[in-house]
Amino acid sequence: MGKVRLASLIKGGVGEGSRWEVNRVYVCSCFGVTEQQVKQHVENGACTPRQVASACKAGTDCGSCVRRIQALLGRGAVPRREPAVQKGPVLAAALDEAA
Repeated sequence: MGKVRLASLIKGGVGEGSRWEVNRVYVCSCFGVTEQQVKQHVENGACTPRQVASACKAGTDCGSCVRRIQALLGRGAVPRREPAVQKGPVLAAALDEAA
């Protein structure tokens, strides 16, 4: 958790005043960013985890929340790209032509 955010939580507790807020789901524990805050940034136009990070710092410290941010953006797991299929030894042909 970010040092400033952690210090404020230790001193004052969570929520406004002495009232505890319920139903908070934290996406980024480093900076105390909630799921609701990420959804708000998405509604305001953030389309990528990087844009969410520039709006609220989520995902910029340890990075463990980036997959959750991707899920909230509707991206889920990004499939791996298939390797390109080569027809013949491309590198060897280029070397023979260069010689």
